[in-house]
Amino acid sequence: MSVSRSDRIYIDFVATMKAEYAAIDAPCWMDGQPIDYAGDPGQPNSFDLDHVKGFKAHPDLRLERSNVRPSHARCNRSRQDGDPRPPLGQTSEAW
Repeated sequence: MSVSRSDRIYIDFVATMKAEYAAIDAPCWMDGQPIDYAGDPGQPNSFDLDHVKGFKAHPDLRLERSNVRPSHARCNRSRQDGDPRPPLGQTSEAW
């Protein structure tokens, strides 16, 4: 079953995931920074549901909980359907 972003089932799925992530104050999975869960949709630091395997390329995974992560709107928009940027990793010395 392929669902679109405007389907009620998808809208409800996003709302459920947002509530779960907000309850544990989950950070953005791409940059590790806090997400503004109360922010207006589309604002750079507000919540956006990111699909690990792209929304367009993998329509069968659109409602799969294991395929979504919390992200900032800006991080999700910059990534689009590409791979996420690798994390910065460990620093070479304590600062």
